Amino acid sequence: MKRSLLALILFGSIQLATAQSQDWKPVEGKISTTWATQVNPAAPLPEYPRPQMVRANWQNLNGLWDYAIKAGAQDQTKPATFEGKILVPYAVESALSGVGRTVGKDSVLWYQRTVKLPNKLKNQNVLLHFGAVDWQCDVYVNGKKAGSHQGGYDPFSIDITPHLVKGDQQIAVRVWDPSSDGPQPRGKQIKNPHGIWYTPVTGIWQTVWLETVPTSYISDIRNIPNIDNKTLTVAVQGHNDEPNDLIRITAMDGTTQVAQQEVAPGSEAVLQISSPKLWSPSNPFLYDLTVSLVRNGKVIDEVKSYFGMRKISVKPDAQGIQRMLLNDQFVFQFGPLDQGWWPDGLYTAPTDEALRFDIEKTKDMGFNMIRKHVKVEPARWYYYCDKMGMLVWQDMPSGDMGNRWEARPGVAGLGTEKDRTPESEKIFRTEWKAIMDANYNFPSIVVWVPFNEAWGQFKTKDITNWTMQYDPTRLVNSASGGNFFPVGHMIDLHNYPAPAMPDPELFGTKQVLVLGEYGGLGLPVEGHTWQQKNNWGYQTFKTSDEMFDRYKTFIDNITGLIKDGLSAAIYTQTTDVEVEVNGLMTYDRKVQKVPVEKLHQVHQKLYDKSLVKMNK
Repeated sequence: MKRSLLALILFGSIQLATAQSQDWKPVEGKISTTWATQVNPAAPLPEYPRPQMVRANWQNLNGLWDYAIKAGAQDQTKPATFEGKILVPYAVESALSGVGRTVGKDSVLWYQRTVKLPNKLKNQNVLLHFGAVDWQCDVYVNGKKAGSHQGGYDPFSIDITPHLVKGDQQIAVRVWDPSSDGPQPRGKQIKNPHGIWYTPVTGIWQTVWLETVPTSYISDIRNIPNIDNKTLTVAVQGHNDEPNDLIRITAMDGTTQVAQQEVAPGSEAVLQISSPKLWSPSNPFLYDLTVSLVRNGKVIDEVKSYFGMRKISVKPDAQGIQRMLLNDQFVFQFGPLDQGWWPDGLYTAPTDEALRFDIEKTKDMGFNMIRKHVKVEPARWYYYCDKMGMLVWQDMPSGDMGNRWEARPGVAGLGTEKDRTPESEKIFRTEWKAIMDANYNFPSIVVWVPFNEAWGQFKTKDITNWTMQYDPTRLVNSASGGNFFPVGHMIDLHNYPAPAMPDPELFGTKQVLVLGEYGGLGLPVEGHTWQQKNNWGYQTFKTSDEMFDRYKTFIDNITGLIKDGLSAAIYTQTTDVEVEVNGLMTYDRKVQKVPVEKLHQVHQKLYDKSLVKMNK
């Protein structure tokens, strides 16, 4: 009987997958990764999307949804009929969506699907989660508006319990994205892709999922490690908690409990972590964390999480030059500029294995850091950085990059800023805070970067100071790329193609000196480029050996710069992206342009502790 039932379930699943496959296929015409063939339209990206707050009762809503593109940016009326199927969570412009169409500022994108929920939901709430939707969306449940959100890079949740009905539930999502015609953060998206600007990304581009929770539940946790005091401070937010409830927080090292504390909801717990194992690229140790909501001795709600004990700080060396320290030790931070784009999924990696692949390869190449460039990744990407020991510099996605520029004095007149409208400024501040909140608990993130070059840069001192105050556990790089203002922890120069550094005599005693971008050595690989011609790099080569010979000279130069005061350098870039061919890998990740072993070997000299003498 059990075997027959199992066979029936499996047969039904196969039928569903086959039917869905018939409704979907990737859009042809561009190169793709090997993972594109592994995408299952019945269950794309099935992994649990939020490793920092794990619950057992959840339902992945990725898969085929109905879609329609409707003219009229202000039109709120759901279309009477839909045009076809779109594979969520791949953006409508991407090949993996199965659609491959541009929406634009004068139209809206609609999604719709039917969802089955468990029959027994007494004393339960149902939360609808979106990893990311670009840019403005309205969510409808069974014809009723359940919530709205603005922001293309931060996750959000809606309690849809009041809108549920008996039987199946209908979910519809309306999205408007002005792309490069709007003031919102958009990174490198542009309506006419060219050069360093890429294809727009509209709509749902991260996992959509449902979660069943009690009517009283844990809504957020924030972990603050302090290796000096050997403590972890945990702040827990609860929803609908009662006066006598308790929050129980338990820290584990494998199967060994290292700390436990109970506090009232809304209070901070300070856990003593004796003999802490420090997180670093060479030893990315993570403790497990369990947070429970307890009522009358009974656990009402519980989430699983983790944390790392690490510290990022600044201190002058023996020459008085400010240095960036990890766990009170100088560690030269060296990594690639990582754009996080995919030829088949655009903003979205085809599979979880693909998402992990870039980090693994970066580690294999001998880098210890990644600068995530004007894009924010899904939570699982940062989780893999935590697990593998990869330092992360997190950019705020750029936006509002029009031509209305006004030069203003910064340091020695070098700073430039842009006037923004009150609406634009509010959008920026709201999303920057939301991005920091969503990614606060990842120990891998050690630097926040509010601005890149002069791309929409405004109120630099104000934004930087706010960022430093809001998160004093990390360093802040106010404006990567030479728009110098006397604020933030570091001064950041971009220089192509050869490495250089900010002047130690001008800046070194006040701010950490870093090289935020350099390199860009180009090598087009036939059959692995986005288009057949007009590909470019900052300096282009014909063979891998020629490219590597030039690359090695750059590494030798950086060794000298470290002695002079340089604390970090970032090479452009991890992979090719669209017409850019200056990646260490091709855009489809099928060709490693220089063997990882050669890169790993040549990079080791940069981590030589004898290059820098610190004061004791």
